[in-house]
Amino acid sequence: MQPPSGPEVTGILLAAGAGSRFGGGKLLHTLSGGERLGVRAWRNLRATLPVVIVVVRDTDRETEAVFRDAGASVVPCADAHLGMGHSLACAVRARRQAAGWVIALADMPSVSPGTIRAVAGRIATGAGIVVPFYRGQRGHPVGFSAGFGEQLIGLTGDSGARAILQGNPQALERIDVDDPGVLQDVDTLEDAHRLESGDTAG
Repeated sequence: MQPPSGPEVTGILLAAGAGSRFGGGKLLHTLSGGERLGVRAWRNLRATLPVVIVVVRDTDRETEAVFRDAGASVVPCADAHLGMGHSLACAVRARRQAAGWVIALADMPSVSPGTIRAVAGRIATGAGIVVPFYRGQRGHPVGFSAGFGEQLIGLTGDSGARAILQGNPQALERIDVDDPGVLQDVDTLEDAHRLESGDTAG
């Protein structure tokens, strides 16, 4: 029997957006091969991190069911409709004893597991905030150490953790990655088609 491990870096997938520009149901969009867009983003996290949670709106039963059917640990958030900051606070509160968090977006299904591993690895070895960059542009996912837990739990509104990044430049560590997926989010159906065609220009 293995000895119990200590707190681990936890993956958080934010999946509570309305997807209005997509026309609704964005994370449930079926990609080629039959996988849902949001589930693919979750699998990228799960391939690297032993603990991953998915935050959904507490009224979005369909999205919750899709993630649960895939095997995900889901956290319904009652005030997720108020903005991304609320969703993030819900997630961190649910896994407050983690060694840190890697925060990913469910509409970014092309992030390489290698990038996630690099971000989590730096958090696990002492970095405060870790952000991936591709060709000089800041991307996702973003890692936070446990020391930022209270600030994350206190987030509100729709700007996510932007204020924490801006307020703690001395703690921010940049890692350069050869992964265009850190910039590729899906806002529209055209974005989804572009992603599947392999066109990374958009």
